[in-house]
Amino acid sequence: MNMDFTPKKDYFSPMHTAEHVLNQTMVRLFGCERSKNAHIEKNKSKCDYFLPQPPTPEQMAQVQQQVNEVLAWHLPVTARTLSRAEAAQIPGLDMSKLPADAGDKLRIVFVGDYDACPCIGAHVENTAQVGQFILSSWEYQEGRLRVRFKLKDPCDNKFKTGEKE
Repeated sequence: MNMDFTPKKDYFSPMHTAEHVLNQTMVRLFGCERSKNAHIEKNKSKCDYFLPQPPTPEQMAQVQQQVNEVLAWHLPVTARTLSRAEAAQIPGLDMSKLPADAGDKLRIVFVGDYDACPCIGAHVENTAQVGQFILSSWEYQEGRLRVRFKLKDPCDNKFKTGEKE
């Protein structure tokens, strides 16, 4: 059994943590599943969701507002190693994206009590470290909502990137 939970790619932890909050926000607001297709990068990211009808501009504004409210709660971001049986007891935990060879021990990342998700990515320690979530654009086609987003550092009013200054 492979117990190596080292990230398989160089995640930018603030953006990756924002993805967790966005996913849970979409689940709560639209009743959809978590994103099955995500492209998380340092400067901008995108996630796809499947919805029966296109969201309104007001609903998308609500998504941005809710993500930012959650980030402002200063929630701790923690990881625990649990057995599949223990993880299955967590209400709303989606294990559908786990590979078949994931084994019995899973790394579950918790964003306070707002979100829990199996994940091997890098994350911030607290949602206060993410910055401001900006919904750059979205498009809806044939049941798929593609959401593009970026982060703005509230301290210096610049967009967050993974680059050292």
